[in-house]
Amino acid sequence: MAPVLAGRSHSHQWRVIAFTVTSLETGCRLDTIVAGRISALSRTHAARLIRQGCVTVNGRVKKAGYPARHGDAIRAEIPPPQPTRCHPQPIPVTVLFEDAHLLVVDKPAGMVVHPAPGHKDGTLVNALLHLCPNLEGIGGQRRPGIVHRLDKDTSGCLVVAKNSAAHEALSRQFKARRVEKSYIALVYGNPSTAAGAIDLPIGRHPTHRKKMSTRSRRARPTRTVWKVKESFAGVTLLEIDLQTGRTHQIRVHCAAIGHPVVGDVVYGGKKRWKQVRDTAVQGVIRTANRQLLHACRLAFTHPVTGSAVRCVSPLPGDMAMILSRLRTIGSKDVAPA
Repeated sequence: MAPVLAGRSHSHQWRVIAFTVTSLETGCRLDTIVAGRISALSRTHAARLIRQGCVTVNGRVKKAGYPARHGDAIRAEIPPPQPTRCHPQPIPVTVLFEDAHLLVVDKPAGMVVHPAPGHKDGTLVNALLHLCPNLEGIGGQRRPGIVHRLDKDTSGCLVVAKNSAAHEALSRQFKARRVEKSYIALVYGNPSTAAGAIDLPIGRHPTHRKKMSTRSRRARPTRTVWKVKESFAGVTLLEIDLQTGRTHQIRVHCAAIGHPVVGDVVYGGKKRWKQVRDTAVQGVIRTANRQLLHACRLAFTHPVTGSAVRCVSPLPGDMAMILSRLRTIGSKDVAPA
């Protein structure tokens, strides 16, 4: 089968990247290798390019799951970003940092980052297109400037690139794990130690495809570091640092060690609050209408100036209110659970 792009004339906007598979990459999936080698390219985007014939192995088109061999010559033709089909909407968004190259926003809970089935409007992308009319459609037409993402019901810091150069540089930092990402989470139970790390691989759930799991057959190494900030009767406030960036990482890891995030019905269950023995605490936490997870700090190196950028998002109102009520009840010396 000949590549779809054979014979097509490319403008200067097309990027052609060629490399050879190393011994360490031998046996890995083609889409994984391409995504790992090319900055600002997700595995999903890489797989789409492979299906379209934009990627060849030794001059031939292969499938995304092709197990690469040592010495294979990979050639990838990256098309220019497609114009976004999203329309600008005047949705208020708090900006924590902004210059000519990027901005960091304080995403509110309940806002989807980019359009998806069932969420065509009211997303962060819609708000960004109104805030920055010249934002480039980087990383796919429905995700202009988006470098990383937060779940719909997770609030806090999120960085957005304003141009291709900034997007690629920031993507490299995320892939190299040079971005500091700190979160605050209220979880069920009281850990037996004041701090710890969770090293459990995460991948797609074997039966529930919209969920992630530590028991996936195709899991990737994942690390979460945490420490206790405050303890209450049956719940604990944690500060969490991500060493990797997997989908639902904090929610999956906390649930895996028996301390799911309060309000997370997907990984913690709808009635988990009933297991809290203290009725006053139980009455407070049952009011949570989303997972109580907040991206409180984000730190990275500016892709152009090289200066350190550190942004802090204050605790959102719903979490602040719940914590205030828990403190009124009082922190307690509780037995680990």
